[in-house]
Amino acid sequence: MNEKLTASSNPLIKRIKTLSGARGRRDAGAFLVEGEVMIREALSCALTPRWALSEEECALTDDLRALGADVRLCTRGVLEAACDTKTPQGVCAVFSLPAAAALSGDAPLLLALDGVQDPGNLGTILRTADAAGFCGALLSPLCADVYAPKVQRAAMGSTFRVPTQRCALPEALASLKTRGCRIIVSALDGLNLYARPVCAPNDRLVLVIGSEAHGVSGEVMRLADVKVKIPMRGRAESLNAAVAAGILMYELTRPR
Repeated sequence: MNEKLTASSNPLIKRIKTLSGARGRRDAGAFLVEGEVMIREALSCALTPRWALSEEECALTDDLRALGADVRLCTRGVLEAACDTKTPQGVCAVFSLPAAAALSGDAPLLLALDGVQDPGNLGTILRTADAAGFCGALLSPLCADVYAPKVQRAAMGSTFRVPTQRCALPEALASLKTRGCRIIVSALDGLNLYARPVCAPNDRLVLVIGSEAHGVSGEVMRLADVKVKIPMRGRAESLNAAVAAGILMYELTRPR
């Protein structure tokens, strides 16, 4: 049994702390998952654990060791130093980044995110996409990192189940369009979502959601087969990106 870690200056803790940034995650090929529920989600999706920190021995630490993870017991102070949250839930684990997804043009439902930079919004959108039955998400280079801690907390495990592909969005959408996918873009000057059917039940759809500040880029907008908007009956001019994405995902898939 390894000696309990009591110093946040330990080299392992320093390695884990580098995973708080996107560059550190890319360089290490790994990301941090906090809390038993999220770690169990990652294990259920066959992600590979490398290291783990825990305040005490438990069934989860046994399971992580059985999968080859280097599990260390630690003090509360050490766990707080390693984790992104101020009050961590007693355990965290480092997992290898999964291989980049290759999303098929044959998928019936895809999401495309054009510059969604807020981590909470990105995580919430991916969680809703998971619930609504979307097969994956294309992310423009300006989107937040899927494996950032705040994205993970908002997604609650959905990033492990919804494949994502970071790509040049105009080129990817143009390719999908030539393969028969219908590109539906959320836009303030679009058709009223409820005015008439936007798509047929058997259409293969790509729903495009733009950035919080600037919406969908002009280059992407020009690829739209249909532009839609959610009607504003009150005095608000627009909705939060994650809320709008949730409404659109469920409304567009309702005929199915």
